[in-house]
Amino acid sequence: MRKEEILEKSRRENKNQDLYEKQVMAAGGNAGAVAAAVLATVFFVAQILTGDGMNYGLYAVVFTIPAARFTVKAIKLRRKHEIALAALYWLGVVLFSAAHLYQLITISAIF
Repeated sequence: MRKEEILEKSRRENKNQDLYEKQVMAAGGNAGAVAAAVLATVFFVAQILTGDGMNYGLYAVVFTIPAARFTVKAIKLRRKHEIALAALYWLGVVLFSAAHLYQLITISAIF
């Protein structure tokens, strides 16, 4: 294959998108997910320390980020590892959401 053919094939596969830009965007997404997890942990701990109980809803939202990421990877790459991680993160989303909703229902039933 000639150099021009290889470059043309690469352009078609990448739909004229810059690979470096894709990598930067992926790194930015990872940094955003970590920042969200750290901030949710700070809020979670602060809420516990102030005596307001635990807000599981924070972690339901945070777990949605990697759940969606691994779901997309699982669909595109069809690897068992990504499928398993997507399932685990979605399980976390469901459990944290259920815990949060249970808290809301039981607290509102008291009043």
